[in-house]
Amino acid sequence: MDLISRLEAAHDETLPFFDLSEADLEKRYAPGKWSVRFILHHLADTETVLYDRIRRVISEPRQVIWAFDQDAWAARLDYSSIPLGVSQRIFSAVREAVVYQARAHYEKNGHLEFVHNEVGVRTLRDEFEKVAWHNERHLAQIEDALDRGVQPRPL
Repeated sequence: MDLISRLEAAHDETLPFFDLSEADLEKRYAPGKWSVRFILHHLADTETVLYDRIRRVISEPRQVIWAFDQDAWAARLDYSSIPLGVSQRIFSAVREAVVYQARAHYEKNGHLEFVHNEVGVRTLRDEFEKVAWHNERHLAQIEDALDRGVQPRPL
């Protein structure tokens, strides 16, 4: 499956999860791991971070781009209280923009490089691939949570 198809398929597979019941949103794929709700908020935030990187690499290649602390974002942005609809709209809109840029730049400018402060030199093509891979990985976690998920403990 080509990159555009993967990006579109992962988007389409992710959207229905934003409409899960409260009980399903609280399920976890393993003890101590994020709930489905947190994963969905994380997908929206990561989509924005990766899209920012993509635009930076296209506009200003070879710069150093810093990692982000996903756990700090979850805690300090308070994933437990952000309306899920906000993250759904962000995720969907930014994915549309990622797909647009992928169509325009994946083949033509995929060789452009940047330096990630933790992993070193990466290419624009790598970053587009990461968007798809990241979404697919979290889809698997959501499906695991719903299939055999760890139920939240009663308070």
